[in-house]
Amino acid sequence: MNIYKPTDIAGKLASGFLRNPLTIVLGVFLLAIGYLSLNIMPREENPQMVVSGSTVIVALPGASAEEIEKVIVKPLERKLKEVKGVENITGMAMDNVGIVNAAFYIGEAKEDSNLKVYDKIMQNSDMFPKGAMNPIIKPLDIDVDIPVVSVAFYSNDANMSKTELYDKVKDIQHRINGLENVAVTELKGGNKHQFNIEVDLNKLSGYNISMGQIVQSVQSLSYSVPAVKNRSKDNEIIMLSVKNAIENEKDIGNIIIAQYMGSPIYLKQIANITSSYDIQNFKSATISKKDESGNFSTLKNQVTLTVSKLQGTNAVVIADAVKTELESYKEYLRNNGINYAITRNDGQRANEAVNELVFHLLLSIVIIAILLILVLGWRESLIVTFTVPAILAITLFVAYLTGQTINRITLFAFLLSLGLLVDAAIIVIENIHRHYHSKESANKSVDDIMVEATDEIGPPTNIATLAIIMTMVPMAFVGQMMGQFMKPIPANVPVALIASLFVAYIFTPYLAARMLKRPEFHGEEKHNV
Repeated sequence: MNIYKPTDIAGKLASGFLRNPLTIVLGVFLLAIGYLSLNIMPREENPQMVVSGSTVIVALPGASAEEIEKVIVKPLERKLKEVKGVENITGMAMDNVGIVNAAFYIGEAKEDSNLKVYDKIMQNSDMFPKGAMNPIIKPLDIDVDIPVVSVAFYSNDANMSKTELYDKVKDIQHRINGLENVAVTELKGGNKHQFNIEVDLNKLSGYNISMGQIVQSVQSLSYSVPAVKNRSKDNEIIMLSVKNAIENEKDIGNIIIAQYMGSPIYLKQIANITSSYDIQNFKSATISKKDESGNFSTLKNQVTLTVSKLQGTNAVVIADAVKTELESYKEYLRNNGINYAITRNDGQRANEAVNELVFHLLLSIVIIAILLILVLGWRESLIVTFTVPAILAITLFVAYLTGQTINRITLFAFLLSLGLLVDAAIIVIENIHRHYHSKESANKSVDDIMVEATDEIGPPTNIATLAIIMTMVPMAFVGQMMGQFMKPIPANVPVALIASLFVAYIFTPYLAARMLKRPEFHGEEKHNV
C-alpha cells in the first residue's frame, strides 16, 4: 500500500497528530487553559485606554486675572507647546491663580508624558514673575480618576452633626484603601472639623489692623512644639514638653494680634471664634431613597466614598472585596444610625456584561452545531463544534499572556470572528466527507484519506484565512479614542483565525478518523495499490 505523502503544512499536521496518543491530551490541555484564562483574566466593562495629560497650577497672590493671563498663562502655554506629543492646550486665568491644561494625543505613554511636562516646567521655572508660588503639576490618570465603586453613606439621626458623619466614614475609608489592588479612595460631600474665625470688619478698621496680621498671628501659634529630652546629674531622663498652643476656640481667641495704646488686642475682641465645620466648603451631596410604597424619602446629607483600582486589575474582585469589607461594618454603622447604598458598581456591571456575552457565545456555538447537523450530519457537526471552544481557548490564553482584560469589546471580537472560526474546520470535514463517499477512495486506508483530504484544501484555506486577517490589520492603525477602544478586535481576531487553522488541521482529521463511518461500496472490487 502506498502511503500518501503530504506537501502542505495542513497535511503534515494531520499526519503528525492523526495517530499520536498525545493529541487528545493536547485537546484537553487547550480547553483547560482556556477555562482557566476565562476565570483569572481581569474583567472590566470597557477596555483600558491610554489617556495622558497634565494640569499646571501657578498662584500669584494679589494679581488680577488680566495680569495672571499675561505673566503666567500665556508664557506657560508657549512652553508647553514645545513638548512633543501635546495635542491641545487650554488656559484659564483668574484672580491670584492661573491654570493650564495640556492634553496629549491618545495612546501616548502616560509616564513619559508626565515626565516631559515636569521637565519643561522645571527647566523654565525662571519665567514666572517674582512672588509667584511654586507650580503645582497634577497629571491626569484615567485609571485612578474614574472610580469602579461608589458608596453613599447617610444618617438616620437628624441630630448628627455634619462633621460626625464624615469622621465615621473616614475610618472606613482608611480600611478600604488598604485592600489589595485599590489605588485611591476619596470622600466627597460631608464636612471636616475646623475652627472658624469670623472677623468684624468695623472693629478691624477701628483698631487699624489688617487681615494679614491676623493670618500671621494664627499661623505662628498653630505648630506643635516638640518634647525636649535631657539628663540630670543622677543620670535620670527628664522630658519637658509644651502642649499645643491651639487646642480649642478659647486658645484662638486669646491670641494677641497687636497692641493699641500700650494694651494688647486679642483676637476675640475683633472676631467671633467657633469650633464647627468648614463653612467655606459649599459642595454638598444629598440622597433620596425609595421606600416600600415606591415613594422617595426627603433628601438627606450624604458622604460618598469612591474607590479606584490599579490598571489591569479585576474590577469584579475589587468590588466584591469592598462589599465584603462594608459587610463587616454593618453592625458598627447600625449602632451609629448610619446606612449606606452602593450607587456605582462597575465590577458587577462588568461581570454581567461578560457573562451575558459568554452566554451569547455559547448560544451561537449551539446554533452553528444545529445548522451543521442539517447540512453535514450529527457526527460532522460534533467534530466542528469541538473546534470552536478549542480555538477560543487558545485566543483567551494568548490574550491573558499579553496582559489584556476581558471586556465587552474583547468578547465582541470573539463574536465577530465566530462565523470565521469554523470555516477551516468545515472545509476540512467536508473534504473528508467527500473522500469517504468517493469510490476512488474505496481502496485507500483511513489514515491516507484523512491526510490527503486535509492536504488538498491546505493552500486555498491558508490563503483565504490570510486574506481575512489582512482585512483586520488596518484597524490596528486607527488612532485616537476609537483606535484605543477597538484595539481588542485587531489584537484577537487574527490570533483566533490562525488558531482555527491549526485546530482544524490537527483535531478535525483526528476526530473524523474515530467518529465517521465509511460507506459500503457493493459490487466494487477493492484492490490494494
